[in-house]
Amino acid sequence: MTGGMEDAAVIGGLMAVQFVYAGNSVLLSYLMSLGLNPLTVVICFASATSLFLSPLALYFERSKWPKKLSFKLLLQLVLLSFGGVTLFQTLLLEGIKLTSPAMATAMPNLAPGLIFIIAWCCRLERVKLSCVYSKVKILGTLLCVVGALTMSIMQSTITIPAKEQIITSPPTIVFFNKEKIVGCLYLMLAVFILSSDVVLKATVLSELPAPMSLSAITSFIGVFTTAAVLLLQNHNLQTDWSILNIKDLLSYSLLGGTVSGISLSFNGWAMKKRGPVLVSIFSPIGTVISVILSVFSLGDTISIGSLAGMFLMFCGLYFVLWAKGKEDYCDGSGYQSDDFDLEKPLLS
Repeated sequence: MTGGMEDAAVIGGLMAVQFVYAGNSVLLSYLMSLGLNPLTVVICFASATSLFLSPLALYFERSKWPKKLSFKLLLQLVLLSFGGVTLFQTLLLEGIKLTSPAMATAMPNLAPGLIFIIAWCCRLERVKLSCVYSKVKILGTLLCVVGALTMSIMQSTITIPAKEQIITSPPTIVFFNKEKIVGCLYLMLAVFILSSDVVLKATVLSELPAPMSLSAITSFIGVFTTAAVLLLQNHNLQTDWSILNIKDLLSYSLLGGTVSGISLSFNGWAMKKRGPVLVSIFSPIGTVISVILSVFSLGDTISIGSLAGMFLMFCGLYFVLWAKGKEDYCDGSGYQSDDFDLEKPLLS
């Protein structure tokens, strides 16, 4: 494949992936509106993702598997599965149910800033306050947080015209929708768990440098950790077949799990070819697509204030990504280490 064709394939594919993510969010919102238990949806989708990725991982990455599975690696895989599959996806689905697909696709744009903070605290990320790029990263992270809070507050308000009684009365009365505020908190917590999961994944990839295999394994283990949580919650593995028949649920699960697996695989290929920064730059496109799809398919609305919050978040995201792309040259040195080297900054 020539350079021009490869660039076109990467950019076109990344655009298609964002359409898939947006459509998946709308599909999940529809399933939540039917009254399905989020844990049931997580189990079905994680099973489908594992089934799709396992043969691909076996074919392409078998040579990268460690010869011996240590207890430390096994514990890390369980933690990744519980955090990245059970907790993250359950909180994400609860957030979608209480807010909207647009909010659910916008909140993950907080992740680069949170990953930067968590990795900094864990000493996996370099920060030099004398370097302008480190200052830009900090500014971008603050903008992401401010944008997320603004979007959450504005999307959680309801404006009701006041009764015409006295001239001095305020023209409107503003109420906060408690349900949407709780939903936004679910989404923020989900992104924090996702960011922590990414930092842990960086350490696991140094021992298991096979991202597709790692996703297949964590999805497989995640099925059992989620089932355990469902068992503890309901005292039985009660399903929601009365809400949606098993044929439709399996169809939706295979569709969602397969397209997620394809998107994940393509993102891994694109990262290898062009780096994670380029892949991350396309993330806001998924939010815009999700807004459009949810307005036309679900009848959702989004306020001007929420759009302003999204704009701040996107600006912060690009500040962080731009600074990460330039930071390695601040002191005239660059990283030539392996892709999964722990000494390499997570977002570089």
